[in-house]
Amino acid sequence: MAFLEERPVACIGWGSAAWSVKSRDAFIGWDKPTKEKNLPCIVNNTRFLILPWISIKCLASKLLAMNARRIADDWMAVYQQPVYLLETFVERDRFLGTCYKAANWIRVGQTKGTAKRGHDHLVHGLIKDVYLYPLRKDFREKLIEGS
Repeated sequence: MAFLEERPVACIGWGSAAWSVKSRDAFIGWDKPTKEKNLPCIVNNTRFLILPWISIKCLASKLLAMNARRIADDWMAVYQQPVYLLETFVERDRFLGTCYKAANWIRVGQTKGTAKRGHDHLVHGLIKDVYLYPLRKDFREKLIEGS
């Protein structure tokens, strides 16, 4: 939660990386065994909401940048797990991904419009753009060779 003068202005949530994202895996250069070992080194921006009554120019990209600067330390402190890359998914039909572009996230492709529920794969048809944000210059080496 982000605050301005003790009033909330935004909420941002982080969680485990998605299991199967072809464009992300190709961008990293992963094979399946390496992905299975190193997937916990990626964190997913699961939620991002700026409250509707807030109108502050560049707030979204500023909050993303602030989170990117501290998430690796916070994640290590809580989960004892290094983080080298951030990911998010932007629903193409509803959003342009402008704040991610402004915060220097890289669009690497799209999802297929499916979701995994338990052991089943469901087609929901919502194609999303895949954005990534490397936290280190050597993120590929760390994700390919191991942490």
